[in-house]
Amino acid sequence: MTSSTSPPPDLSDVPGGRGPLRRLRARGRDEEHRTASPLELFFDLCFVVAVAQAGIQLVHSVAEGHAGEGIVDYAMVFFALWWAWMNFTWFASAYDNDDVLYRVVTLVQIAGVLVLAAGVSQAFEEHDYLLVWLGYAIMRLALVAQWLRAARSSEGPERTTALRYAGGVLLCQVGWLGLLFLPEGARPWWFLVMALLEMCVPPFAERGYATAWHPRHIAERYGLFTIIVLGETIAAATVAVKSGVDENDALGELLPIAAGGLLIIFAAWWLYFVVPIHGHLRSNRQAFLWGYGHYLVFASAAAIGAGLEVAVEQTVGKAHISTLAASAAVTLPTALYLLTLWALHSRHFKVGITQQLVLPTTALLVICCTFLGDWAVFTAGVACALSVVVGETLATRPARIHAASGRPA
Repeated sequence: MTSSTSPPPDLSDVPGGRGPLRRLRARGRDEEHRTASPLELFFDLCFVVAVAQAGIQLVHSVAEGHAGEGIVDYAMVFFALWWAWMNFTWFASAYDNDDVLYRVVTLVQIAGVLVLAAGVSQAFEEHDYLLVWLGYAIMRLALVAQWLRAARSSEGPERTTALRYAGGVLLCQVGWLGLLFLPEGARPWWFLVMALLEMCVPPFAERGYATAWHPRHIAERYGLFTIIVLGETIAAATVAVKSGVDENDALGELLPIAAGGLLIIFAAWWLYFVVPIHGHLRSNRQAFLWGYGHYLVFASAAAIGAGLEVAVEQTVGKAHISTLAASAAVTLPTALYLLTLWALHSRHFKVGITQQLVLPTTALLVICCTFLGDWAVFTAGVACALSVVVGETLATRPARIHAASGRPA
């Protein structure tokens, strides 16, 4: 009797089979009931810790009159957070097998973002990016390990794509060392170069083979992260208003800011989820442009919360800036959010020039609200709320017309 040389069965091929280690194979793009996993939700919540730290430091920079420097630092730190989150999200959409090793490596990535969060204050205050780079390196090396696992479980063009991802991520991580050794004045320019190189990796890697990301899953993941960021924005603004009331008894002065901020955030949520975007994500080109554009969506949404904190601090006399500057800290990121949302989402579903102009016009009105002094935030919130009302009215009018005429819509 001879021993068998055939390998043991792969439990991932058996319906319902769950071994501790399974091959990291691509999931189906047409898979039904594909939703975010508990691990992905945990991943997002841990990332928001770092987003909150970046927002706090942005508040301090703007409130102390160093808005330009603070915005540059914020853009650099937020890119590291967003890019690491985005790379994990798209990888998980294509390859999440939820085995033990996959979970452990993902938890290592979470540890990396917490290290990065610990270094945010040093990056803003001392321009020391060592901890930020280290946290980013932990996240990125863990992602490289995942891509190498995917390459080991695949062959042909799929294997080439996985190896390209692993190699591209490693090379870029070496390039980010420039933030540690270059002169301070050269770092923003080096950041631009490295950010462009990072964003070139996915199109290069998927040139001959497109990974099996799931459109509905991707749309849900981005939507969930948007909700979490907006929730963090509400929390930060609420704490700021509470502190202002407790320490300065300034409820009357802070009510317009609180009401306007709430209207802005409610409208931001409504406008994001008013259309089902997954149907637009049909190819890598469309999906990459949409995914890359969310850097501005996430960054501006988080910056709205920071701006509301600045407006509160200026009202109670803690911020050494003018009312105009404090108002701009809210209205400018709000306008950027509206314009980016129109470019990524709304314009693909609007019919006619009137519908297309709703969000760009609202963005312009919000910018104009900057000059209204103490009522700037409140009027900006009213403008955002009216954009929701107008948009919903214009969207339902064709259906009412068809119903009145007896014809199908």
